[in-house]
Amino acid sequence: MSGHDEAPRGAARGPRVLLTADTVGGVFAYAAELCAALAQRGCAVALATQGRPLSADQRAELARVPGLEVHEGTGKLEWMQDPWDDVAREGERLLSIARRFRPDVVHLNGYAHGALPFGVPKVVVAHSCVLSWFEAVRHAPAPPSFDRYRLEVRRGLDGADAVVAPTRAMLRALERHHGKVRRGLVIANGRAPERYPPRPKEPFVLCAARLWDEAKGAATLDAAAGRLAWPVLLAGDEMSPDLAHPGASAPRHARPLGRLAPDALAVWYGRASIYALPARYEPFGLSALEAALAGCALVLGDVPSLREVWLGAAAFVPPGDVEALASTLAGIVHDAPARAELGRQARRRALLFGRERMAERYLATYGGLLARAEEGAVPCAS
Repeated sequence: MSGHDEAPRGAARGPRVLLTADTVGGVFAYAAELCAALAQRGCAVALATQGRPLSADQRAELARVPGLEVHEGTGKLEWMQDPWDDVAREGERLLSIARRFRPDVVHLNGYAHGALPFGVPKVVVAHSCVLSWFEAVRHAPAPPSFDRYRLEVRRGLDGADAVVAPTRAMLRALERHHGKVRRGLVIANGRAPERYPPRPKEPFVLCAARLWDEAKGAATLDAAAGRLAWPVLLAGDEMSPDLAHPGASAPRHARPLGRLAPDALAVWYGRASIYALPARYEPFGLSALEAALAGCALVLGDVPSLREVWLGAAAFVPPGDVEALASTLAGIVHDAPARAELGRQARRRALLFGRERMAERYLATYGGLLARAEEGAVPCAS
């Protein structure tokens, strides 16, 4: 099913779904997109947000979803320093929401709350992992201060009835660090292509990411920017939401755009000729998908997940290699036909990752778990 497929009219109403999402990064965009697609298919959806308060543009995004119940929460997320009191309080809040909403399925975009006794099938989605982040970014095991994190993740995975990752690479990394999971599945993230129309291309390179997260490679891109004929623009937060995490250094060569609302960022994607994400660690790369839908030529970090999604439709560079990144970008800057072809290839590939396909895969997963629960095969309360 392509990104342009629509649900048939008159389709049966879907299950009641309680989703969680943090408000810090790409998980929110993924969750909002999925909520919209599920609502379109007749599902009753409640979204419980976690982390920092919703921004004005996030509220506007959720207001577009008909019938969506939004339950806003705040507090530290499980990957932050000393989060466990907040995580426990959030768990109690989720159980309270579930008692009122009475979902058929709970869809958790984090690990720890997979251990809670919701009494219905639980899907845990692996969007990232601190242990695999340390392996890829620091080339070392996570320090002992994350032993509690390791324990809570394992408990959440053990409590899940299905564990989903957006790429095979992420699922392998999860099992390498945390052991085998029950019913591990790969469901790629998706975006609605009509939100990212290509526009007349302009001579600049764009990157949109959490600039404070060294995994994204923004510092490498900034260093390469000083060697390019075209300007490099960086969109995204420079300050970490975790006060224990240092923010990003101010760029020396690239131009910072700050954090942009989704509609504004879509315009920048449409205008940019090249999108660069020289990541050291990226479980899926939602921003690369958005840029590709807008027809940008992609230059990406050569990591397993990005190769899995974009092989044959992007240029790849070794993470952290300023020389290779600058050379690759310069080559594309000075070769207009190759640049246009890379943009066409990226868009063709991106159209395979529509939100409709993502929603259908999740609905099939929910349906399978509910059928097994009716047969008594899913305990639903671990």
